[in-house]
Amino acid sequence: MRQSRRFLVPQRRAADRTTYLAGVTGFLYWQSNRVVELLLDKWRGGMAATLSFMLPPFVATLLVVLIHVYLGLHVIQREIIFVDLALAQIAALGTTVAFLLGIHPEETLSYVFSLAFVILGAGLFTITRTREQRIPQEAVIGIVYAVATAAAVLAADRAPGGAEHIKETLSGTLLWVHWPTIAKMAALYLAVGALHWIFRDRFAALSGKYRTGELTAADRWWDFLFYFTFGVTIVLSVRIAGILLVFCFLLVPTSIAMLLCRTWAQRLLVGWIAGLVVTVVGLSLSYVWDMPAGPAIVVLLGLALSLVALGKALARGS
Repeated sequence: MRQSRRFLVPQRRAADRTTYLAGVTGFLYWQSNRVVELLLDKWRGGMAATLSFMLPPFVATLLVVLIHVYLGLHVIQREIIFVDLALAQIAALGTTVAFLLGIHPEETLSYVFSLAFVILGAGLFTITRTREQRIPQEAVIGIVYAVATAAAVLAADRAPGGAEHIKETLSGTLLWVHWPTIAKMAALYLAVGALHWIFRDRFAALSGKYRTGELTAADRWWDFLFYFTFGVTIVLSVRIAGILLVFCFLLVPTSIAMLLCRTWAQRLLVGWIAGLVVTVVGLSLSYVWDMPAGPAIVVLLGLALSLVALGKALARGS
């Protein structure tokens, strides 16, 4: 009798896991059918208008996914998880200072302010990286983020419409992006991507020994170049997608890929696919239910990562 009970326990656990997965799959299938039906109803009423409105945000988000999933692989390998938030906040501080001086966020001079602040941040993160650190690099990054955030709040408090500016910095203006801005994004991301592709072995080796080896003088220049190109990308990404969405695109698709794959190429491909799928679903939901696009995609990214992590845990337990 005891042996039969021991034999039945694993079967019951397997049955419970199967039932749970079937329930989750059924719920997601029902929700996806509902969203598709709502989308079809709206598109029947004006497909051309819908496509013309939603296509620019989709293309802009796709560009952000392509560059930030790649950069996310470096960030996670270096274990400097919050550097994106810190550089994004530094760039936002530059924009806020320019806004305080009466410079509109879309003017070229505002981008110059953001870029100048990012260069300072990149230099700071480079020179504070030493082998024997009394203060961990993550602590330095966190301090910089907190100080930059406080300074941005103080600057925005003195500027007319500063509160609305801070809100746009966090959530972005994804749904209102225009094709000229997308063209600038594509040109910038292509230049950064080409640079990292040409020197991919150098950047990969630097990230691989970031926590274990001493950086030479040449390594520090390459490290500064990494932070600089990272920051330049952040300047434009944050203006469109907002700090929260950029941070999640940097880490969540990459984390999903690292749970499922082992090589850089596989992780890059899976990360791109995960980011693209969540983007399509998030933008569709934001259109159907009239929600902010950025926060909707952030929530879905978190849900997708949770489901993948749960699936991996169940697979290990079976």
